[in-house]
Amino acid sequence: MEEVISNTESYSSLLASVKERIRTAQVRAAVAVNHELVLLYWGIGREILARQGAEGWGKNTIPRLARDLAAQFPEMKGLSPRNLGYMKAFAEAWPEAPILQEPLAKLTWFHNLTILEKVKTKEERLWYARAAVENGWSRNVLVMQIESGLYRRQGRAITNFERTLPASQSDLAQQLLKDPYNFDFLMLAEDAKEREIESGLVAHLQKFLVELGLGFAFVGRQYPLDVGGKDYRLDLLFYHLKLRCFVVIEIKGGEFKPEYAGKLNFYLAAVDDTLKHPSDQPSIGLILCKSKTAVIVEYALRGTTTPMGIAEFTHLLQLPDEFKGTLPTIEELEAELGAGGEPEG
Repeated sequence: MEEVISNTESYSSLLASVKERIRTAQVRAAVAVNHELVLLYWGIGREILARQGAEGWGKNTIPRLARDLAAQFPEMKGLSPRNLGYMKAFAEAWPEAPILQEPLAKLTWFHNLTILEKVKTKEERLWYARAAVENGWSRNVLVMQIESGLYRRQGRAITNFERTLPASQSDLAQQLLKDPYNFDFLMLAEDAKEREIESGLVAHLQKFLVELGLGFAFVGRQYPLDVGGKDYRLDLLFYHLKLRCFVVIEIKGGEFKPEYAGKLNFYLAAVDDTLKHPSDQPSIGLILCKSKTAVIVEYALRGTTTPMGIAEFTHLLQLPDEFKGTLPTIEELEAELGAGGEPEG
């Protein structure tokens, strides 16, 4: 007779443990299958390339091969002429087998195709592949990051990290900051005030965190600090899990001014004294502004004693009020297209 588990709490614990084991095994199996699939596709592409090069096969080879493979393996997807062409292009882009031990084989085939189609240089392709693996980007997020030019923005903020942080911390912190930050998800007016921008970022916190990058944990908006009996407010406060430090972000709706650095220097010193745990690293500050002049930023940072960076941000603009109502809505456009039938060729 099977033993009856009478303790509900004990059974729930057993069930949770077994479910976790199954999920872990499923993930491992999926990763292994994906790895083998990418290697298979690369191998097929490499053989097509080699045969075409050595024997001079023409463009009709791939459609014929697709038909024969489909007949032999009817249950297997991914053997269309188009996908075989992608395999050839994939092998052509990565001619050396050891490169597949890089993050390429850790990404799905569709991630690899996205990078192959949208990114032109080997160095940049590898950068996006590594970033996608490290950050766990979905294909849609990967597309967004490529189209926003993340490769060219990452690590470009002007900072004083080299002078104010240990070398081990400085390089990592520099690579975490970008310039400019892309806040196209906000849709604000050109003259939007700081509080409107803050509100928009918090309202779209998930998208904001994706743009900030891996490791940022949101602590609060208009976070209160009591210094000398006076109340001060931090625009946005985060904690970075990898840097092990607080990150203070100040939003400025216009051009950078030197006094902004002095105020942030004060905030960071206060955060280190009142919030920082003894095991934490020094807090870091980031000023996000609409525009900046590099030489002014560099002079402003020269006298600061706390680690901080200055970067710009961009966002899409709302349609001015005077034009609202003069353009058709999405619903009106759809109705018009539906009533008009198929468009002319």
